[in-house]
Amino acid sequence: MLDIRLPRSIEERLERLARRTGRTKGYSIRQAIIEHIQDLEDLYLAEGALERIRTGEEQTTTLQDALKRYGVEG
Repeated sequence: MLDIRLPRSIEERLERLARRTGRTKGYSIRQAIIEHIQDLEDLYLAEGALERIRTGEEQTTTLQDALKRYGVEG
C-alpha cells in the first residue's frame, strides 16, 4: 500500500483520464510508475557509472578495442 499526495492539477488530470478511459485513477498511477521506474533505475545506474569513471574507479574502452576484443568486424 502506498499513500501519496499529488498536486490538485494532477489529481484533476487523473480524474479526467479515469472518466475517459473507464479505468480507475489507481490503474493509471500504477501504469505510470511501472513505465517510469525503469527509466529512473537506468538514470541512477548511469550516474553512478559516470561518477566512477570521473574518479578513476572505473575504466572505459573505445568501440574499436571492444569490437576487436570480442572478434567483431568493425
